[in-house]
Amino acid sequence: MDDTVMEKSTCKSNDQKKVMTLKRCEQKTYKNSSHIVGAFKVLQSLQQDQVLCDIGIETDDGTIIFGHKIVLISISTYFRKIFTGSNERNKDHINIKKLDSTALQLLINYIYTGEIIITEGNVKVLLPAANFLQLDYVKNVCVEFLKTQLDASNCLGIKAFADLHDCMELSKMSQTYIKNKFLEMVNYDEFLSLSSVEVIKLISCDDIFVQQEEKLFECVIHWVKYDMDSRKDFVPELMEHVRLPLVSNQYLLDNVLHEPLLKTSPKCKDYIIEALQFHLLKYLEPLTVSQTIRRTPRQSIGFQKVIQAYWSLKESSVIYWYDNIWQPAPKMSKHFDVRFLTVIKDQFVLAVGDVDMVLNRQPIEMLDVSLKSPRWIPMMDMLVNRRFFGVGSLDNCVYVIGGLNEANCALNSVEVFDVNTNKWKMVTSMSTKRYSHGVGVLNNLLYVVGGFDGLKSLNSVECYDPSLDTWTPVAAMSKCCNSCSVGVLDGVLYVIGGRNNLRCLKRVEAYTPSSGVWTTIADMYLGRMNSGVVVSNGLLHVIGGTDYTGNLNSIEIYNPKTNTWSLKPLSTDIGIW
Repeated sequence: MDDTVMEKSTCKSNDQKKVMTLKRCEQKTYKNSSHIVGAFKVLQSLQQDQVLCDIGIETDDGTIIFGHKIVLISISTYFRKIFTGSNERNKDHINIKKLDSTALQLLINYIYTGEIIITEGNVKVLLPAANFLQLDYVKNVCVEFLKTQLDASNCLGIKAFADLHDCMELSKMSQTYIKNKFLEMVNYDEFLSLSSVEVIKLISCDDIFVQQEEKLFECVIHWVKYDMDSRKDFVPELMEHVRLPLVSNQYLLDNVLHEPLLKTSPKCKDYIIEALQFHLLKYLEPLTVSQTIRRTPRQSIGFQKVIQAYWSLKESSVIYWYDNIWQPAPKMSKHFDVRFLTVIKDQFVLAVGDVDMVLNRQPIEMLDVSLKSPRWIPMMDMLVNRRFFGVGSLDNCVYVIGGLNEANCALNSVEVFDVNTNKWKMVTSMSTKRYSHGVGVLNNLLYVVGGFDGLKSLNSVECYDPSLDTWTPVAAMSKCCNSCSVGVLDGVLYVIGGRNNLRCLKRVEAYTPSSGVWTTIADMYLGRMNSGVVVSNGLLHVIGGTDYTGNLNSIEIYNPKTNTWSLKPLSTDIGIW
């Protein structure tokens, strides 16, 4: 190109620079999303062809896998420590002992590709290898894979594997599965292969799901007979954790007494005698039987799951309780309309009816739900006949508070049934006469809220200290109400619904003793009175109740963290008064 042409070209370029002007703006950053992916594809290709590799990793079986230190340390904390802070930093060959070569190859591929293939065949070696090389992502996805594999045949093995490799989440999930599927799990070889120590650890749990203690007895006998010669000497130690008092009397006589493994052991004979005596005492004096661990139902079948009892809309005085499903109690020995239900000693439901004006008596019966065949127990009459009273349970005592007498006059008297003496006695009266009030228990105090004094609804509140036998006034609620319900959750007393004159209330007020202040929380969806209240899993469940049209077959659930209610239908045709 001659000088003339070059001069023209340069001039043209300079002219363009003068013409192109940009407006002033902030700088912009552009990122090539395929840049890193493309770079690692090249690195993977180099690793596969062993090009520019500066390290060889040898396992116990002689397998050598080549790679690039800079790539390995960018993903693995283990390799970072090896190649930057030890004698191996300048080596081009290292040995890693007790590491499966197949797992190592998969993990090196993961480092270069970000992908890992997990199968039931490799997960057992892949997880510990990932744990060793400190590849947390791979370890976590191995755990997720094993969670999907849990079943009754392998849950014990997965639990042991999780414990060995410090996988706490998997261990906890396996443990829960084992407890919930106990009766399925015991049919597989993993259970039959356990040591006596491991079996004892299992059967001593309070929360394994065993609907009948008879089944647990059979599991133990089956485990012993699986290897009779080496296991028969463990029978007394095992039977210590089988709660024979919870086995039905008939099963004791038909099966346990005739089991050959128990006949030769004095300790086992003592356990059988204890169980027979327990059944006799339960029949003669049910309330005075002392509660020991061997006489306490396991959590999954015990009264902890009995959240409330109700009577049917279709048939008066048929009591239901809830243990995963609604189930009816046996018919009461005497027919009466139940007014209040409360729980004593975690195994009895006390049912109290309104006073029978014709017979001049207060009908009371108690249901023992700890028995395989629950039965009703007659109770001593109260000292004062009353209607529309309040009931609260505290320290194995039942307090009956206020109400109306035979002349329809409001009462402030209080009486208490002491389980230990099986008697009623009078205690200090309230300062205010009231009926149709709510009662709640918080911090070992009885709180009485609202109600009716015969002329008007009340917003007053007072609390009773059983240790001092005294009543103390408490800050009044913002509004009056009667026929309300009371629940206690996380140290807060909730007064729920009720009525005021002819209005059925949705309103809920909450009282915190530490501040002495009432606050109004979110309204329920429906106005309701005389509903049941249950606390479960950090939530407040308000069940059934009535409005002015009839019984309500619905549950409202309150979440204190969000101050919100959700509304659900009841699962059976029952109502609550």
